[in-house]
Amino acid sequence: MNVTTVVSRRAGRALLVLMAALLCPTPSDAVAPRRLVEVADLSGPVVSPDGRRVAFRLERASVERNTYDSVWYVQDMDGGAPPRRVADGGEPLRDVAGVVLPPIVRWSPDGQWIFYRALLGGRIDVWRAAADGSGAEPLTHDPADVLDFELSEDGVTLRYSVGATRDEIVQAEQAEYDRGVHATPALPVAQGVFRSGYTAGRLATQRFTGVGYVRDGILAGSPERWKEIDLVTRERSEADSVLPAGNSPMAAGSRNQRQDQLQVVRDPGTGRTVVLTRKRGGKGPGAATAMELTVHSEAHGAREVRCRAEACSGAAITSVQWRPGRNEVLFTASPREQGRAQSILRWDIESGTVLPVVRSRGLVNGGRKLSSTCGISEEALVCVVAEPDVPPRLERIDIDTGRRRPMFEPNAALAFDLARTVSSRFLRWTGPTGAEFTGHLLLGKRAATGGPLFVTYYGCPGFLRGGTGDEWPLASFAAVGIAALCINSAPHEADPVARYGAGLEAVQSAVDLLAREGVIDRDRIGMGGLSFGSEVTLWVATESDLLAAASVTSPSVSPLHYLISSLQGERFFSTLREVWGLGAPEETPEKWKRLSPAFNRDRIRSPVLFQMPEEEYLYALDYVIPMVREDRADLYIFPHEAHQKFQPRHKAAAYERNVDWFRFWLQGVEAGGVEQSAQFDRWRAMRLNMQRRGVAGD
Repeated sequence: MNVTTVVSRRAGRALLVLMAALLCPTPSDAVAPRRLVEVADLSGPVVSPDGRRVAFRLERASVERNTYDSVWYVQDMDGGAPPRRVADGGEPLRDVAGVVLPPIVRWSPDGQWIFYRALLGGRIDVWRAAADGSGAEPLTHDPADVLDFELSEDGVTLRYSVGATRDEIVQAEQAEYDRGVHATPALPVAQGVFRSGYTAGRLATQRFTGVGYVRDGILAGSPERWKEIDLVTRERSEADSVLPAGNSPMAAGSRNQRQDQLQVVRDPGTGRTVVLTRKRGGKGPGAATAMELTVHSEAHGAREVRCRAEACSGAAITSVQWRPGRNEVLFTASPREQGRAQSILRWDIESGTVLPVVRSRGLVNGGRKLSSTCGISEEALVCVVAEPDVPPRLERIDIDTGRRRPMFEPNAALAFDLARTVSSRFLRWTGPTGAEFTGHLLLGKRAATGGPLFVTYYGCPGFLRGGTGDEWPLASFAAVGIAALCINSAPHEADPVARYGAGLEAVQSAVDLLAREGVIDRDRIGMGGLSFGSEVTLWVATESDLLAAASVTSPSVSPLHYLISSLQGERFFSTLREVWGLGAPEETPEKWKRLSPAFNRDRIRSPVLFQMPEEEYLYALDYVIPMVREDRADLYIFPHEAHQKFQPRHKAAAYERNVDWFRFWLQGVEAGGVEQSAQFDRWRAMRLNMQRRGVAGD
C-alpha cells in the first residue's frame, strides 16, 4: 500500500508516519551527519611565479577533538603527483559570524617559499614554509597579532600590520572585569560581558564595531601600525602606513576603492586596473544587482575600456582576475537562472569578445567564499570545485580549451558514498505571481516516492552539506528517506511582508510541484533556516499550514529584541526602519503585530526546534519561552557560539538533533540510543499536548 493513499490530512498523520517508517527502512550506507561536519575544505590556491606549482590549504574539523586542522600543501600544476605537505596552517581564522576567513598566501619571487598568516600557539604571526617541504618558521614574533602583511616585489622585505598587543588586550579585559563593565552602546549586552565570544582564536571580551551586529575585540579600534623585516639581515623597523603595490594587486587596489566598487584589481605586469562596480537595486539578502566591468590604464591618458558584452552585466559577478601575460580578464559569474552556479569567462580587452572557460553545477573558485579566486597561470586555472552532491576537490582547468583534470580529491570516499546513496536534481519553477525560483533537491536513491520533504531557504552554493549556516544535514536527510530541498532566496523586496511572502510563495509552489509529481507527501513538510532563513521559516509556519515541523537557529524581530538592541541607539533604529520599516513598538504597533512572532506565536501550528547560539538566543526569549512552556517548542543553547555555529561538536550535535527531530515528526521514527531517550520523551509529550490543544497533529 502506498502511504500517499491515506486521505485524511491531519487525522491520519499518525498512521501515515508509522507506515512510512515501515516502508522506508534506514539504508545501511546512510551518510552520517558527522561525515558532513568533517568534510575537508580546500582554499586559497595560488600559483607559483614560474607557473609550475600551486600552493593551497586544507581545513578539516575533528569532532572527537572539537577543533580544526589545517595544512598547507604544494602540488605540481600537471597533477601527476600527490600534493606535498609543507606546513601546519594552524587554527583557521574566522569572521565575527563564525565563518572561516579565506587564507592569504604569497610566493617568494624565486618560488622557494610560501608566506602566510597562521594562528599557532595562541598568536597570529606571519610564517614562511619551504615549498619543498623541508621546514617552516614564524617570522614576525610580534607581541601583537598580525592583521595584514605584504611581501616586497624582490622578496627581501616583509611588511606587516598590528594593533594592540596581546598583553594590552588581556589587561584591558581584566581591568573592566575588576571595576565593572560599563554598558555603552558598543557593549553586546545579550551575551556574557567578559570573554564570552571567540576573537582571534581565543575567548575575548567583545564590542560592536558600528556595523550592525558585527563584533570585535575590546581594543579593536587601536591605531594600526606597520612594521617591516629585512629577510636577509632579520633587522626590524617601523614602516609606512600605506604599502606599495607589491605582488598583492587585490589588497593594494582595494584600499582606495569607492563604496560602489566591489573589486579593484591591478595587473602587476602593466599597471592597469580592472574595476568591478556593483549597483544594487535594493539592500539586503538576494538584492538585485547590475554589474559593470571596466579596465583603466593611467599610462595611456587615463584610457577606459568597458566590457559591453551581456555576460559582463547580465549576471552577478563575484570575482575578477588578470590572466598573466595576456590581454585578458577572467571573471566569475553566477546567472540567477542557473541557481547561482558559478561559471568562469574570459574577456579579451582589445576585441571585446567574451568566451566561456568553464561552467559548474556549484562553485568553481578558490574555496567556500563566493568571491574567492582560483589560482591562475598563463595557461591554466587551479580551482576548488564543489557541487550540490559532490564535496570539494581541486581541479586544473585549461583556460583556452576548458579541459578539466582532477588534481586532489581528499573527500573521495564521501563522494563515492554520496553517489550511491543520494541523487541531486536542479529545480527551476514559477510561483503563482510569476516569480521564478531555483533550488536543488536531494533524494535518497533507495527512498520510496511520496515521502516527507525538508526545505531550507536562503542560499544554495557549492556542496550542500547543511544549507546556509550548515545546520541541516541535507544528504543525511535524503539518505534516511526525507527529501531535502535547498531554495535560493528571491530578489530582495524592500517591504518585509513582500520579502517574507516571496519565501512563502517559493516554498508553497515547490511543494505543489513536487507533490503533483508524486515525489513528496504534502502532509509531511519540515523547514529550517539560518538568519533570514530563520525569519522565513517562522513566517511560513505562521502564515500557512504547510509545515508539520520547523527548526530555526536565529532570532526574528520582537519587542525583547528591540529592548536589548535599543542600547545601540540610532545605529539600531536606522537599521530597524530600513530593513523592517519599524519604529518603536508603541510607534508602529500594527506593523509589529504583523511581523513579529512574539505577537503571532498562537498562529504557529507546527512544533519548533530552536538550536540557538549563545550570542543571539536572548533576543528571541519573549516568544521562545512561552512556546517552550506551552510544550510547542524545544530550546537548545550553544555556548560561545556566534551567528553560525563552528565548534565541531556543536555542529555535529545540531546536525544529529535535526535529523532526530524531523524523523520523529515526519516519519514517526525514534532513532538513537539511551542518550536520546529523554529527548524523545519530551517530544512525545509535546506531540500529545499539541494534539489535545488542537494545535498540530490533530
